[in-house]
Amino acid sequence: MASSGQIIFWSIINITIILAGAIVFIIGFGISGRHFITVTTLTSAGNIGEDGILSCTFEPDIKLNGIVIQWLKEGIMGLVHEFKEGKDDLSEQHEMFRGRTAVFADQVIVGNASLRLKNVQLTDAGTYKCYISTSKGKGNANLEYKTGAFSVPEMNVDYNASSESLRCEAPRWFPQPTVAWASQVDQGANFSEVSNTSFELNSENVTMKVVSVLYNVTINNTYSCMIENNIAKATGDIKVTDSEIKRRSQLQLLNSGASLGVSSVFAISWAFLSLSTYLMLK
Repeated sequence: MASSGQIIFWSIINITIILAGAIVFIIGFGISGRHFITVTTLTSAGNIGEDGILSCTFEPDIKLNGIVIQWLKEGIMGLVHEFKEGKDDLSEQHEMFRGRTAVFADQVIVGNASLRLKNVQLTDAGTYKCYISTSKGKGNANLEYKTGAFSVPEMNVDYNASSESLRCEAPRWFPQPTVAWASQVDQGANFSEVSNTSFELNSENVTMKVVSVLYNVTINNTYSCMIENNIAKATGDIKVTDSEIKRRSQLQLLNSGASLGVSSVFAISWAFLSLSTYLMLK
């Protein structure tokens, strides 16, 4: 009679053979049929009320009629957008995206599946999936899309104050940002006690106007007004001399990054391989 150790050994051998056969079948299906393709998305942010871009690229295919692009959003039944046979097919599009989406049709053939989203809404935030099918294979990747409001500050000298001061004003921000001042001459100084910041709700009752005033400034010094929330950071610089005023501003989106995806068949194959290896090591 076989010992329990021999039974376990032969059981592992049998399971390994079965899994190996399944892997060969899956890989064989991929070779005889379609392979996986690489799809890349870029985490991005949309500015409420303006047009935004959900970035997605894939391996190019010259057979345009064989390319299918589907955009989906987590928690939403129906499609965000679909492109197939060389044109848009919006028959299954969810109503919240109706009339607001478009792909760059003339760039699809070179691997651009990016989606243009018109009039970005706060509710557009979420997890999206860019799914691609071509004559070369299939693939998909997720994209995290954030929505808010951000704008470049305008820097001016406030001549109406009792003492010379600087005004930093940005028309649209959401969520409410933090505001900080810095000086090139007085690096590391805390200007919170000589500045005043206010937030005024705009007419649509979502975004807010940011106004910050810095008092007791000196000439021939560069001051920076920094406005930041979890989506963007904007900086306005101003330098006042006896003869001129120099201004500069910039806007930076935060937490942008690429996401890479492949087909589910490839992932399943690796799952079987991992399980097989685990069983053999037991």
